[in-house]
Amino acid sequence: MIRIVFANATLIDPEAGPDAGNGARGHLIVSDGKIDAILTSGEAPASDGTVVDCKGKMLAPGLIDIGVKVGEPGERHKESYKSAGLAAAAGGVTTMVTRPDTEPVIDNPETLEFVTRRAQAETPVRVLPMAALTKGRQGREMTEIGFLMDAGAVAFTDCARVVTDTKVFSRALTYARSLGALVIGHPQDPALSAGAVVTSGKFASLRGLPAVSPMAERMGLDRDIAVVEMTGARYHADQITTARALPALERAKANGFDVTAGISVHHLTLNEFDIADYRTFFKLTPPLRSEDDRVAMIEAVGSGLIDIVCSMHSPQDEESKRLPFEEAASGAVGLETLLPAALRLYHGGHLTLAQLFRALSLKPAQRLGLPGGRLGKGAPADLVLFDPNIPFVMDRYTLKSKSLNTPFDEQRMEGRVLGTWVGGKEVYRTS
Repeated sequence: MIRIVFANATLIDPEAGPDAGNGARGHLIVSDGKIDAILTSGEAPASDGTVVDCKGKMLAPGLIDIGVKVGEPGERHKESYKSAGLAAAAGGVTTMVTRPDTEPVIDNPETLEFVTRRAQAETPVRVLPMAALTKGRQGREMTEIGFLMDAGAVAFTDCARVVTDTKVFSRALTYARSLGALVIGHPQDPALSAGAVVTSGKFASLRGLPAVSPMAERMGLDRDIAVVEMTGARYHADQITTARALPALERAKANGFDVTAGISVHHLTLNEFDIADYRTFFKLTPPLRSEDDRVAMIEAVGSGLIDIVCSMHSPQDEESKRLPFEEAASGAVGLETLLPAALRLYHGGHLTLAQLFRALSLKPAQRLGLPGGRLGKGAPADLVLFDPNIPFVMDRYTLKSKSLNTPFDEQRMEGRVLGTWVGGKEVYRTS
């Protein structure tokens, strides 16, 4: 039996309830890759096995990041499974849930099996693949959801490409409902948002950039929720970023629909003014929102209305970012910056560490039916040890991702990952 004792840790248990706050001192015992026991600080753990002295630092469930883009197949120069895995481990991400918007699209069992083999061979963390909802992400014909589930797909999504044909969308959700499959949508009215690169308002007008109203997100979510009501499918909105969409989400949950929602850490910590002088590292999908929207999203995460916080890791190479703002590719890398960026909300007094890890670990695990995301006995020993108070200046050239398009470059941040374990196996440790 392989035994590890994580001694003298401040344990962040997202299952501990609303009063868990920022953790309690104790020891965590791991046996054969699973959590075996949690002892209070007054109890002395047995000295047998490997002892990791946490020195009072924070020990929490590893992050489960839904919506990670890896460039294989087709764009390996932007991100490979090897580089993404190293970045995830360094960022405390123990499970990557990967997107199907690759070249070619992951819309058949053969392509899905290829990326699964690549992930298993190259990645030190767990990788769970998603598959496309429609063939080629074209919105015309649904994929073979049953065969793809058999091949290992954990959810189905066309990512940022909205299925505009509501009949096709409803048929896909009906079929998904019959199989118990999770469908992930991108709430957005595609006609209103076509060509837009910022959120409408005074700032967009001053910069002369094509803009989209926040109502486009609300309208897209209303459509999706109506189809969910009609079909009874399991549905997750990949990103809710505007206050105007929250009442619709709240009503859907109150009505008992199987609906959850996520948001990227960028939309929780940045706003439209960060675009400043057309800085393309801040060009995201959906675009950055107003400060009022950002504050409303933080409150929604705190209340649990928004369930999941993710990185929405989207690597783009220098050539696709060093273009005029309207022409530049959207997206930012986030595997290594997810935790320190989220800790801005802790340091600002907006969320406790327990609240953060509910959104970063527990809720993603529950939505996908995974046993992790918690510190309970029998849970897999997917763990991250971190110090939330270490200050540093982000240098994008130190990132392990192949692409370096982070909006946090040269920004002051707080919080460093000290070690990451997957199934009790150490996959990252600072010297």
